[in-house]
Amino acid sequence: MGKQSYRVCFCFRRWFHVAVSEPPEAIRTLFNQYSKNGVMTVDHLHRFLVEVQKEGNPKKEDAQAIIDSMDDQLNLKHPHSSDLRKGLNLEAFFKYLLSEKNSPLCPSRGVHQDMKAPLSHYFIYTGHNSYLTGNQLNSKCSAGPIKDALKRGLRGIELDLWPSSKKKDGVEVCHGGTLTAPVDLTTCLETIKKYAFDASEYPVVITFEDHLPPHLQDKVAELVTGIFDKRDLLTADSDGSECLKEFPSPESLKGKIIISTKPPEDKAKDKENELPKSTSCHVNFPPFMKMFNHTWKRVCGQKAKHQEYPRPSASSSADQAEWGEEVPNLKGIIKTTNGSANDKDYSDEEGSTNADGDSEKTQQNVVEAPKYRHLISMHAGKPKGGLKEWLKVEVDRVRRLSLSELQLERAVTKKYGQDIVRFTQSNVLRVYPKGLRIDSSNYNPLIAWSHGAQMVAFNMQGYGRPLWLMHGMFRANGGCGYVKKPEFLLEKTGLYRDLFDPEVNLPVKTTLKVTLYSGEGWDKEFHHTYFDACSPPDFYAKVGIAGVPGDTSSMTDQTEPIKDSWVPAWNKEFQFQLTVPELALLRIEIHERDDFLQKDDFGGQTCLPVSELRQGIRAVPLHDRKGNECKNVKLLMSFELI
Repeated sequence: MGKQSYRVCFCFRRWFHVAVSEPPEAIRTLFNQYSKNGVMTVDHLHRFLVEVQKEGNPKKEDAQAIIDSMDDQLNLKHPHSSDLRKGLNLEAFFKYLLSEKNSPLCPSRGVHQDMKAPLSHYFIYTGHNSYLTGNQLNSKCSAGPIKDALKRGLRGIELDLWPSSKKKDGVEVCHGGTLTAPVDLTTCLETIKKYAFDASEYPVVITFEDHLPPHLQDKVAELVTGIFDKRDLLTADSDGSECLKEFPSPESLKGKIIISTKPPEDKAKDKENELPKSTSCHVNFPPFMKMFNHTWKRVCGQKAKHQEYPRPSASSSADQAEWGEEVPNLKGIIKTTNGSANDKDYSDEEGSTNADGDSEKTQQNVVEAPKYRHLISMHAGKPKGGLKEWLKVEVDRVRRLSLSELQLERAVTKKYGQDIVRFTQSNVLRVYPKGLRIDSSNYNPLIAWSHGAQMVAFNMQGYGRPLWLMHGMFRANGGCGYVKKPEFLLEKTGLYRDLFDPEVNLPVKTTLKVTLYSGEGWDKEFHHTYFDACSPPDFYAKVGIAGVPGDTSSMTDQTEPIKDSWVPAWNKEFQFQLTVPELALLRIEIHERDDFLQKDDFGGQTCLPVSELRQGIRAVPLHDRKGNECKNVKLLMSFELI
């Protein structure tokens, strides 16, 4: 046992013994129950896997393989044979419980859900403004974030297309009307080509928010078909005039690129309803940005609407800066959201189309951009009218609809929730952040998922609690970027009588019992003064559920801080009653208490889909603020569904 020194008041030093991670009392008791004379044999371990770990039908060969794999963790060998391994002692058993082989999500399952249903039956891992490196106003545009997103497993990439300011007949990608520095479209497409299927073989949907004249639309078509092989693209029918009657399945589209945007003639129909071209970006900036106020008033040609925002306390501001905003519940949104669902939202990425007959300009667009139209296999657009028209389900025609988070919230509060569920059973709904999120923050994705929205578009550089939920959801199904929607979001009749309504109080289906035993690895990951310059850290844990409103719990359930310890042992039990476990995510955060500064430090986090949790005692790896897995930090926890 070593020692660590900490400086106090510049003149003195405090010395602390460095504790070694040891099995908690509950683990010692279990080991004694499943061992004899201090040795856990193959038969003992096999019984442990069945009775405690709920592994289903493990073979004794599986137990032997575990013992063999712990060869460097103090295995006890038969005294008369160097080859026959007799079993595990307590220390080796404890090392096994904390090993990668004992993760909370089964690594060997891979993609295990049915992938032969239409695309509309899946949640799709989707990014928003996928080319931005930082905020929505003046950050750099780059292909780097696209590469990172694809390597993480994202299947939905968004590109904003604008005429190049430097090259004649060139096309660039940027957040139009802002100070973001553009990147060439060719660079983005080549990056997608290179990394599209590194993390997953299932299709990538590229959504174009395009602001191009017809001749540049066809230039885009030439670029796309030149970079991607024709076999890699899902294209429309011969002239691109018809929508798909039903979306194909992810299985049938392996290795395919899908282009989704409004067809050219829809853009022409929309022309008379569009905002001025210079206002196609998000212009609803918060009132604190007074330096931009006059400019944006002039650009919009109307008086800016000011909104009042409550000033957070100093402690909550510090917490949000480190952790990101706490995820709001749908119940809170219902109380605070005002206005009509049809109110103009200047973050609208998909304007309404005019239902009047084709104009001369419409016919010109169809003639001038046939290659571009042929490229679009997932049609997008909003019919003329309000939500009722937008959400209308058409026979023999499927499409993609985009709503901002604000439009979605207003739709839910105006009792359009079941209409959204009905629409998303056959069509695709994409939800994106409201324009006020110029800091690239995110929103609560559960509101969209619980109403069946497939493409919940997130700013992947907007680190914090909402993004951690997104990461957690798509750890399911082998991390392939497609997660099958629960059957109750797809059926018109059944357990929920008509259509599923997440706001309705439902009976408890199961109870998740979580026990947090201990944690380790921070001393290997961080310098000993990283958390506190005067003493070892005081770690405590928060555990909660994100799901439908009835299941969502605040992160007030927490352990007591363990003073001055790198290997905290909490031995705390939590219980959560779940009505819709299929949409529930288990949230775990580790905080380090600092009473002097009155501010928590970040100690790690993870988010896990309850539907895929392995029962029993598991080693839960923690992640950093960006969602990257820590090399050494993990928790020892147990999960039980009762």
